[in-house]
Amino acid sequence: MSYFEFLSVNSTRFIDGTLITAMQTVLAATLAIALALTTGLMRLAPNALIRGIATVYIEIFRGTSLLVQLYWIFFVLPLFGITLEKFTAGFVAVGMNLGAYGAELVRGAILSVPRGQWEAALALNMSPAKRMWRIILPQSLVIMLPPWGNLLIELLKGTALVSLISVADLMFEAKQINATTFLSAQAFGTALVVYYVMARFIITPFMRWLERATARKLGKA
Repeated sequence: MSYFEFLSVNSTRFIDGTLITAMQTVLAATLAIALALTTGLMRLAPNALIRGIATVYIEIFRGTSLLVQLYWIFFVLPLFGITLEKFTAGFVAVGMNLGAYGAELVRGAILSVPRGQWEAALALNMSPAKRMWRIILPQSLVIMLPPWGNLLIELLKGTALVSLISVADLMFEAKQINATTFLSAQAFGTALVVYYVMARFIITPFMRWLERATARKLGKA
């Protein structure tokens, strides 16, 4: 069987799997960004309890395997009365894991804003919340966006693990096709190309456009 014949037979399954992978990536990224912003700001809070809660979350999810976290969320939480459907468990696990890494990017970017900007906002008698929202966060975005691009690519690749709890994503379909055809090079080669295309021609250009747009808005282009 030629590769083109292989694709003509299995293209529908690859397309369906790619759509699921894209949905997992978008939902996990949304959750990761929300958690990163929240816990990154919590890490800078003057209250020790708030800082402690954020630190515990970050240390647990950075210090343990994503695969173990995925299994815990899908297989162990039901023992405590919390049951998540497999699709939901997949993006929640990936989003919470990458959100912990993103939280440190947020914290580092905020602390990288020049001290003069903090002092100027204070001199204008802005409240702490307004100071952060209007002055500090917009400038920190320019600093944090480049590493966030790398993090989102890692997130995309991390979604491949959701196939282990039977989410019918791209990797799940590739494994199923390989199991029935024994054409490993074609099945996993196609999956490799699709992941590369999504990372190189979707995530990377989008993040670079976002970096330029943010820099222009702040007059730093």
